Amino acid sequence: MIQFCHDYAMASKLDIGALQALCAIRDNGGVTRAAHRLALSQSAVSHKIRRLEEALGCKLLDRRLGRPAFTPEGERLLHYARRMLAIHDEAVASLSTDPLNGLVRLGVTEETTHGALARVLGRFARLQPDVTVLTEVSQSLTIQAQLDRGEIDVGIFQLFPDQRRTDDTLLSESKLAWVKARDLELDWARPLPFLAFDETCFYRRWAMDAAPLPPHGFSTVMRCASLSGILSAVRSGLGISLLNAGHVDADMETITEALATPPSVATVARLGKSAQSRAVRALIRQIVEEDGYRALGVSQPPVPARPADS
Repeated sequence: MIQFCHDYAMASKLDIGALQALCAIRDNGGVTRAAHRLALSQSAVSHKIRRLEEALGCKLLDRRLGRPAFTPEGERLLHYARRMLAIHDEAVASLSTDPLNGLVRLGVTEETTHGALARVLGRFARLQPDVTVLTEVSQSLTIQAQLDRGEIDVGIFQLFPDQRRTDDTLLSESKLAWVKARDLELDWARPLPFLAFDETCFYRRWAMDAAPLPPHGFSTVMRCASLSGILSAVRSGLGISLLNAGHVDADMETITEALATPPSVATVARLGKSAQSRAVRALIRQIVEEDGYRALGVSQPPVPARPADS
């Protein structure tokens, strides 16, 4: 068994509502935003955490800083809290006498179809067999336009952090990097060969329109909407590209000089104009609470509380 702080802590009961508050503080960047997310008062959230600390006999948050920072014990409990809440939700959903149904239209980028999102969709399909999630893979700007037109219910896409709306749910942040094949020698006296996703790619728009250009500019040698296609072209030495730094592998290297430093990007979830169904809300909650995502300092709208969340 895992010992959090003291031997007697294992006899304590971990309240679901308190664990939910703990995760909300991390995912929303503080107690105030967590309270808004949970549709509770700030004092109610603080009380839940204090009660949890008293039950375990240790401090979970360091309140001496500008905003609460997690102690080592808090980080450890957070890991278990996410797993416990996921099991809690699965149990409630499996025993529900009022199952969800209907269609949820989901727009995602290719980058988000791997890893955490794939796990969420698989689990959601098992828990809610009467809900059909129709997933369409598109570029980020296309997804935003579809949301504005009401063509999809939920969008998961990337944008620059300063472009986030107040009602966006931040899922993660990552760095962009200029990348090339390790054996590609660049001729800085000529336009640099550039691999672009397509005309609607906001990476490309930043590189071409917002960032300072290299001495002789770029020459677009490939447009490809597929991430795997761009990665293959980079590895083959066809040119340079602007990619999420997480895609840099042993066959690539980053270009850190002579090109403008790329900004970071945020991956967010956004609801469509008329997306208010219970199924949509349930899917959003599953996505936000997936352990593979880590939201940092975002203001989120209140969502319906879990059953037995007192």
